[in-house]
This record gives sequence, structure tokens and C-alpha cells, in this order.
Amino acid sequence: MTTESIATSWRTAWRDPSFRVRALITIPVLFATLSALAQFLQRVEHRPGVLLPDPLLSLFAPVDVNWLTFALIYIGLFAAVGSLLRHPHRLLFAFQAYVIMVVCRIIAMTLVPLDPPATPFPLQDPFVEFFGTGQALTRDLFFSGHTSTLFLFFLVTPRGTLKTVFLVCTVVVGSAVLVQHVHYAIDVFVAPFFSYAAFKIAGRLNHRQPIGDDMHGATRIHRAAP
Repeated sequence: MTTESIATSWRTAWRDPSFRVRALITIPVLFATLSALAQFLQRVEHRPGVLLPDPLLSLFAPVDVNWLTFALIYIGLFAAVGSLLRHPHRLLFAFQAYVIMVVCRIIAMTLVPLDPPATPFPLQDPFVEFFGTGQALTRDLFFSGHTSTLFLFFLVTPRGTLKTVFLVCTVVVGSAVLVQHVHYAIDVFVAPFFSYAAFKIAGRLNHRQPIGDDMHGATRIHRAAP
């Protein structure tokens, strides 16, 4: 789809009063949620937690695969946004689902304070550290934000090759954070379930709102399959 076609899709979507209202609410809430998450993660770093026994991590020594994790995360992020730009309703829906997922992470980390596994290679997230204090985060546990984000990309992406790529990336990144011992196995295992819950909740909040855009104009949120 050309730049002109993308612009046309957005002009068409913007003429919908419902879309305008949802966009004017969603975008500020997204930025406020990201800001709240960054501040919350800094506070979590200074909070004591529980060290969990993990039979899976005890089977192997940690390996530093930081480069692989963040290559897939940020390439996936740009690919997802680039793809969803062609579908304004779907992109807005993705933002809403992501906000819900982040709120779930904050609640989960509040209720389940954890110390990192005993032998991790620190996960150096350049984006989080740039906008934070520069300190590597080690207690942003339960559940894996990287794994859940990639799985959410899979859920909101239209059917096609890119959707399959996101599923593969979810598995690879989930495995990578385990190989690096920065997450417990349970963090990675439950991450897709939280993503799916956020996806379904966002669907309920957008009941009967369009999601298909130029693919299936009549498709509605409450009928959309992952």
C-alpha cells in the first residue's frame, strides 16, 4: 500500500466520529501508561522480592543473548507499527490492548514481588534505559513484557506471513530470556495468556467497532479472530 493509500485510510477513519473520540482518548492514555510503567519499574528495582526455585533454569548455565532479544523486539515493533499503519482501526485497537496488558503487568508485579533468578545476564534494554536512569532492570518480573508484547503483535496483525513471523519471534524471544536467566519459566509461560486476555478485553471495550479497515470493512471487533 502506498503512502497516499495510507493517508486515504486515515482520512476515511478520521471522518468517523467514533474513531476520533477513541483516538483522542487512547493516545494520551497510551503515553500516560508508558510513563507510569517507566516510573513503576524504577521503584520495583528497590523493592525486595522472593527468589523462586526454577527446575528449568537449573538445567543449564545462562548465556548472554541480549543482542538477539532486542533485535527481534525492536524489528518486530517497527514491523508491527508499519504494517498496522495501513489499518487505522486495527492500530488503535492494538494500542488499547497494549495499555490493558501494561496495566496487567503493573498489577501482577505489585501483587507478586520477585527477585531475579540467581545467575542472570542483565537484560540491557536501550530504550528503557535511555528514558529511565540508565540502570539495567532486573525485577520487572511476572510476567515477561518482551514475550507478551510480541505475542500481542501476533494477535493484532492481519493474517499473513508477518503474523507467522511474530509467532516465531514470540517463541524465540521467550526462549532467549530463559537462556539468559533474566526471567523465570513461569514468567514466559503465562505471558501469552495475559496478552490474549488484554486482546479480548480490548475487543469487549470496542464492541461492534470496525477493525478490518481496507481488508474486511464489515469485520467487527467482537467477531475478529486472532
